[in-house]
Amino acid sequence: MEKNIRDYEVGDPAIDNLISELVKLSGSVENEELLREILTTTIKLGRESSDKGDLKLVNNALKELRYSFKIFSPYRAIKKVIIFGSARSKINSAEYKMAEDFSRKLTTKGYMIVTGGGPGVMEAGNKGAGTGKDFALNIRLPFEQKPNPYIDEKEKLINFKYFFTRKLTFVKETDATALFPGGFGTLDEGFEMITLIQTGKSRPRPIVLMEPPGSTYWATWMHFVKSQLAKKGFINKEDLNLFHIVKTVDAAVKYIEDFYRVYHSIRYVSGLAVLRLNREISDKTLKLINKKFKDILFGGEIRVSPPTNKEIQEGEFLNLPRLAMSFNMHDYGRLCEMIHVINKD
Repeated sequence: MEKNIRDYEVGDPAIDNLISELVKLSGSVENEELLREILTTTIKLGRESSDKGDLKLVNNALKELRYSFKIFSPYRAIKKVIIFGSARSKINSAEYKMAEDFSRKLTTKGYMIVTGGGPGVMEAGNKGAGTGKDFALNIRLPFEQKPNPYIDEKEKLINFKYFFTRKLTFVKETDATALFPGGFGTLDEGFEMITLIQTGKSRPRPIVLMEPPGSTYWATWMHFVKSQLAKKGFINKEDLNLFHIVKTVDAAVKYIEDFYRVYHSIRYVSGLAVLRLNREISDKTLKLINKKFKDILFGGEIRVSPPTNKEIQEGEFLNLPRLAMSFNMHDYGRLCEMIHVINKD
C-alpha cells in the first residue's frame, strides 16, 4: 500500500503542528503537501546531521534553484535554446561567428537563448541574441568564467556556486540544445544531455552538434561514438537518433524548428506515454508509426487519445490533440526517431 504523504513527519507532534501552521500561512493551498514535505525534510536534516558542510550545501542549492525558478518563471511559455561551447574560442574564430549568427536567427524566430554566461562561444550566443531575449547561467570559478559583457538585462544573469544546480537549470528551462566545439566542459554537458534523454530522465529534445565548414571536431567525435560505443555494444545504434550533426546555421535552425513542427511535448501518465501534438496527424502517418514502431510498445497500439484525467486536473495543454501508447520506457532513441516521422506528416 502506498504510504500516505502525511506519514512523512518529523515525529515530534509540537514541531509537526508548527510545520502545518506555517504551511497554511504560506497561502499556497494547491501545494500545501509539497511545502509540508520540504519543511519536514529541512527539520529532519537539521536534527540528523551534525555536519555544517551538509547544511550549507543544501541551503546554497535550494537558494540557487529558488532564484533560478523565479527568474525563468515568467518566460516558461517561450521556447529556449541552450548554447554550449568553448570559453576559449576567439572572437574572430569560425565557431564564434557561427554561434553569434545562430543565436541571432533563432531570436528573430521567437526563441530565447540561454548560455553559460562566460566568454567564447557563450559570449557569441549572448551577443547574437536580441535585447532581452537571452539568459546567462554563470558558474563561479577562480579563473576563466567571468560574465561576458553582452548580457543586456542583468536580472537574467544567474550566478551559480554548484555545477549540478546550474546543469539542472540548463535542462529544466530549455527546449533544445546546441553544442559547438569545446573542451571537457562542453563534452561533459553534451554527454549529460544525451544521457538524460537516453535514460528517460529528460523529455525528448533536438540536440544539434554544430561546427563550421572545414572543421572535423564532431566528425572525429562521431567516429569514436560509432567505433567504440555503438560497435562494441555500449550503446544501441538507435541512440544515434538522439543528436544530429550540422555544418550550417540554417540547417541547425531548421532541425530545431522541425522537431516541434507537429510534436509538442510528452507526459507519462499511469503507464501511458502521451504525446501532445500541435495538430492532428493523418491516418496514413498513424498507420505508419504503428507498423514501424511496434517494437517499442509493451502491447496494444499507438492511438488517438483525449487528455488523461491527470492532465485535465493539472490543466495541461487541453486544447492539443494527443497520441497515447504503452511505451516500454527503454528505447528512447527509437522514440525520438518516431517523433521525427510524426513531424514529417
